[in-house]
Amino acid sequence: MAFRNKTRKPEFAAAPVEPSIQAAIGGASQVGSLYTYVVGAGVQAALTVPTISRARDLIVSMVGSLMLRQYSHVNTPAGGEVVELPLETWMSRPDPNVTPGFIYSRTASDLFMFGRAFWYVKTRYSNGYPASFQWLPAANVTTTDQSGPFWFGPSTQVYFNGAKLETNDLVQFLSPIDGILATGQRAIDIAIRLDTAARRFATNEIAAGYLQQTSGEPMSGDELGDLAAAWSSARSTNAIGALNEYVKFVEFTSDPSKLQLQEGREHAALELSRVANIPPYLVGISTGGMTYQNAQQARQDLFLFGAKPYIQCIEQTLSMPNVLPRGRHVEFDVEEYLASWNIDQQEVFEEAEA
Repeated sequence: MAFRNKTRKPEFAAAPVEPSIQAAIGGASQVGSLYTYVVGAGVQAALTVPTISRARDLIVSMVGSLMLRQYSHVNTPAGGEVVELPLETWMSRPDPNVTPGFIYSRTASDLFMFGRAFWYVKTRYSNGYPASFQWLPAANVTTTDQSGPFWFGPSTQVYFNGAKLETNDLVQFLSPIDGILATGQRAIDIAIRLDTAARRFATNEIAAGYLQQTSGEPMSGDELGDLAAAWSSARSTNAIGALNEYVKFVEFTSDPSKLQLQEGREHAALELSRVANIPPYLVGISTGGMTYQNAQQARQDLFLFGAKPYIQCIEQTLSMPNVLPRGRHVEFDVEEYLASWNIDQQEVFEEAEA
């Protein structure tokens, strides 16, 4: 993402306007009741999959480390200029109670999972524009005019914990990419099932196998079940077992990689990296040897293929006229983030080579 060059700064900034506290009525009374906040069962299940957890963490950690800057377009006799403006108070800390990294990261996480995110306007300046915000978990929000999981525009009927919110007091972020809980539902379910199957094998204290009766009066199904249960229970506390001449233990011939579904789980991880739009090597999936060149490009790849849609969504939403006066815009300082990382990595490689 190429940022615009800031050619000049204004000589003075407008005097700040004192914010006024909004009345907590209706659904707004639920805002801030943190004990009612949830992440959602779908998100909890998805984050148990390491590939999804890693992809989400990479994206939100990048977004959470960025800072906003404000600019405006100005027409001059020499042509159009882009002027960097002083930051509004909320731009350095949108929610006074948490760090900027927290609210930006949570917003990016909701965009990643649900395809939308919400901020509630806590206070306003006397000119009507927002002065502070609070992030609302998307899992607590329902919209009666759109059932989801795909969204077609801002909702006009928004409920938070079952109580209706005034949409004029909301900032609704709509991701250009549908949330992975919708697009990756099947891939996530497959990965969870494969992990569950591997977990069952991993809990066996001894080699997997079966008991076979070799002679004597045939045992019934119940008797065989009791024998197998007793054998398994004894092996969980004692590695040494004893069988009579009528029963023998037969070990399965499958190798551990097949029993743990290694190949299938690796394929599932690769599919999930595609769902998350993250290059496979960034989530630990082997795709060949890493070189100095592609190691240096890691953050650029994360930005271009993973975080960019969410970064632009937040930038463009916070530049809308319900947040800022017309003609003002905000953007994240991605250039500084990428440049500083490249410098640090260059020093690391030079020290390693020395």
